[in-house]
Parts: sequence; structure tokens; C-alpha cells
Amino acid sequence: MRRTERYKIEGANSLWHVYNTVSFLKVMKCFIFIQIGRFTPFMAMKNWLYRTFLRMDIGEKASLALMVMPDTMFPERISIGANSIIGFNTTILAHEYLIDEYRLGDVKIGSNVMVGANSTILPGVEIGDGAIVSAATLVHKDVPAGSMVGGNPMRIIFTAEEMAARKK
Repeated sequence: MRRTERYKIEGANSLWHVYNTVSFLKVMKCFIFIQIGRFTPFMAMKNWLYRTFLRMDIGEKASLALMVMPDTMFPERISIGANSIIGFNTTILAHEYLIDEYRLGDVKIGSNVMVGANSTILPGVEIGDGAIVSAATLVHKDVPAGSMVGGNPMRIIFTAEEMAARKK
């Protein structure tokens, strides 16, 4: 189960009320810095932008590939551990707007994690240290440390123990 906070909305769908939940100026600031970061080829500069202006927790030597899309409304709820790689065009969401409610949840990506290209990480999930997420995966629940997961819906392909046995 994902760890999200739920906020009920009356009347129109929750996205209609978006600027009651987050300030327009914050969204604009985040959008601008994320767009700059998405095209920045220098990892150190990208991490500095995201740490400084978006308050994201990004570990040393973490690499966000070209076109990675962190959450534009709540990027401060994303943490990425040291030496992790987030693949091309991956989306990391810390919010979701539904018809009758919106949800917020922290996304915690451990150290030495590999997330393949074109994946989507939903709010409220944790990806454990050393995990591998295959390309085009919808990460809708926690990923155990050291495991390999993939698909839509996401499933465990190998556990940490099975991965260790394969390396022998």
C-alpha cells in the first residue's frame, strides 16, 4: 500500500481546485527550474538546481537523465539516494488529483538504485537501496531493497536473494 495523505474535495474535481492546494507561483517556479534541469546535460548543475530551488533531497553522485520529470507541485517530497540513476523520461510524482480527493505522498528512492527509462513512480512509494526498476515500469507500490522489478502492473522479477544467487 502506498503511503499518501488524502484530502477530500467538494464540488468540481480536485484538479479544478489545484491552486487552492498549491500556490500558482510555486508551480511556476518549480516548472521553470524543472524545465531547465530536464535539458541540462551536467549532473552536478542539475542536482544543484533541484536541491537549491526545489528543495529536493538528492544524494551525492545521483544522476537524473535527460528529460526526467520530477513533480512540479511538490518536488520537496522527493528524495533520491547517493549514486542512483533515474533513466530518460522518467516521471516522479508526489501528488495525484482524483475526482473527489487529491493525495500527497513522499517518494523515497534509495542509494545505488537504477530506474530504467520511461518509468513512472507514483506518490507514497519507497524504492529500497540497490533495487533495479526495468524500463517502462509503473511503480505503484514499494520496491524491496536489492530486488529487480518491472512491468505494468509492476511485479517482482527477482528478489535480492535470487539476484545474489544469479551473480555466483
